[in-house]
Amino acid sequence: MTRTAARLCRQGHPSYALVRERVPESGEEARRLVRVALAAWGLDHADIDAAELVVAELVANAVRHATGSALRIVVERPNADRVYVAVVDRAPRRLPVQRTPGLDETVGRGLLLVDAYALRWGWDILGGTSPWGKRVWAMLETRP
Repeated sequence: MTRTAARLCRQGHPSYALVRERVPESGEEARRLVRVALAAWGLDHADIDAAELVVAELVANAVRHATGSALRIVVERPNADRVYVAVVDRAPRRLPVQRTPGLDETVGRGLLLVDAYALRWGWDILGGTSPWGKRVWAMLETRP
């Protein structure tokens, strides 16, 4: 299942969303969406690389830890020097936890990378009193 949508942000930049299956291959689709959006906005290659890495980590976490068959990937430019990326999944009670893995561990560094590249990151529970999912997001600074 693939659905892409674009809408206009308050600052006049189109925002993009993509619905994909919750499978590892969706990470590449998310990176491609980020690459295309940031290139369309005329942003620097370093900004594109950072945003691609962050969205790939958010997708990998959702694939590994969430439930449900689909993910929604969102890319927005709320103003000239910010990019917002988010992944929506169907696991409102499985919140992301940043941890420090041991030197020999091969997993567990994704949110450390997100934290290093993002100005801030977090999550929102979706659905109010009857939660159905969560949105894990990161705000990145860009070169205007």
